[in-house]
Amino acid sequence: MKRVFLMVLDSVGIGELPDAALYGDEGSNTVKAAATSPYFSMPNMKKLGMFNIDGMDWAESEEDPQGAVGRLAEVSPGKDTTTGHWEIAGIVSDRPLPVFEEGFPQELLDELSRRTGRAILCNKPYSGTDVIRDYGEEHVKTGALIVYTSADSVLQIAAHEAVIPIEEQYRICEIAREICQGEWGVGRIIARPFEGEWPFKRTSRRHDYSLVPPKTTMLDIMMEAGLETRGVGKISDIFAGKGISASVRTANNGEGIDRTLDNMKDQFEGLSFTNLVDYDMVYGHRNDVDGYAKALTYFDERLPELLAAMQPEDILMITADHGCDPITPSTDHSREYIPLVMAGAPIRPGANIGTRPCFADIAATILEYFDIKETGIGNSFWSEISCQNQ
Repeated sequence: MKRVFLMVLDSVGIGELPDAALYGDEGSNTVKAAATSPYFSMPNMKKLGMFNIDGMDWAESEEDPQGAVGRLAEVSPGKDTTTGHWEIAGIVSDRPLPVFEEGFPQELLDELSRRTGRAILCNKPYSGTDVIRDYGEEHVKTGALIVYTSADSVLQIAAHEAVIPIEEQYRICEIAREICQGEWGVGRIIARPFEGEWPFKRTSRRHDYSLVPPKTTMLDIMMEAGLETRGVGKISDIFAGKGISASVRTANNGEGIDRTLDNMKDQFEGLSFTNLVDYDMVYGHRNDVDGYAKALTYFDERLPELLAAMQPEDILMITADHGCDPITPSTDHSREYIPLVMAGAPIRPGANIGTRPCFADIAATILEYFDIKETGIGNSFWSEISCQNQ
């Protein structure tokens, strides 16, 4: 019974890509930045070989790694969650998703206001915590929607749950998703609910509404082959449910690990695809170096649980989707290489695939493990990491 557990540590990049300067991300290195904190400790990832990856010579390597490792470059333009996950699953985008760093066109806002019956506040790039601090009270008084964005391809809508019930907030975001197509087709519409008295606090009931992937992904191919594809966290949101046979949402990294362990204990054949979002949402965008380091340390502390729960034909793949360096002045994503750390009985300990040119090589490798070949998606490195090729 073959299974792959693919875990994306959201924004855990490992160093600037060659074209990082085009994005204003020179010098970005998310993990290295987190390692400056006294709270950073990843001995279990080190044992698997994480610090043997190309470009991570700033840390002590492992003499006898128990896993296989490598790093991957992104081909698609951009540095956002949607593009990164889509490329991991086999879609190489030929153009970046649109961003609106000066705010959204009035025509778009007028249509959103007309269809929801609510006025619009803000319409600027903003930090999610700052925007409810600055506009939350006016929203509570008027019921107007707080609409904001960032350097990423997102339209975010913040609302107080006592003013607009959560299901209504989700309906509003579904309307925004219908509006935001074509030239307005941002990668994600995000519901950002908050609660309490000023200073307000965001709740865990965030919900993302992504564009439907424009091409076939490994998820579609696996489902067509009769395999299960289980999404954990916001995976189903990122792929607009396409190619996902079952899904469970999570409130934080700990719950994401718990739900992945649930899948490990269950009997199924196929893929469990997890996103752990706290690195990005809670720490990276707030330039919280210590918080980021603690979150990485927490994952490392729980890694033995994941390894112990694996069955003989299971493969664990740990990767990322972009960077979000918590030390650079920017609070936005950064254009970085992503790590890949792999473990499990089918994996040859000590294998190092070096630097791969495309995230989609992950998809090709997973498909080959399930004996699905020649899909036109990425280039598999299965022969380089398989125990069968020792």
